[in-house]
Amino acid sequence: MKGQRGFTLLEMIVATTIMGIAVAGLMSGISSSTRNAARLRDYDRVVQLARLRMNGLLADPRVPLNAPQDGVFDPAITGGLECGWRAQVSVAEKMPFPAAGDYVLDRIQLEIWWMSGGQRRTFPLEGYRRRTLRPEDIEAPR
Repeated sequence: MKGQRGFTLLEMIVATTIMGIAVAGLMSGISSSTRNAARLRDYDRVVQLARLRMNGLLADPRVPLNAPQDGVFDPAITGGLECGWRAQVSVAEKMPFPAAGDYVLDRIQLEIWWMSGGQRRTFPLEGYRRRTLRPEDIEAPR
């Protein structure tokens, strides 16, 4: 009897099982890579929004002091990401007896929040600006 060439059914089942396990492992890796890429994309977007809002706060000397402010970003600029901010401006340093025209250092605390995977995530940011005191900024003596 002449030997037959080819694979047995058992060899085919073993090869198919090994291929199935390899494909499942690859799909799991691709899935986690996709999730990580989406998370990093959202984080990068939030950093850009934080810079945008911080620049607005740094440039506007009329922002009220010691009064918390908050808002929500327009979904058109967030790419559909639910995202908002909270900020407070306070005096960080001033001279002992300030007069109009003196410089004062303001501290700006900004927190950006966004929703990711059903959880609220935050990104804090802090900045300082120098501004000139106006007469209405100086408290009257009591």
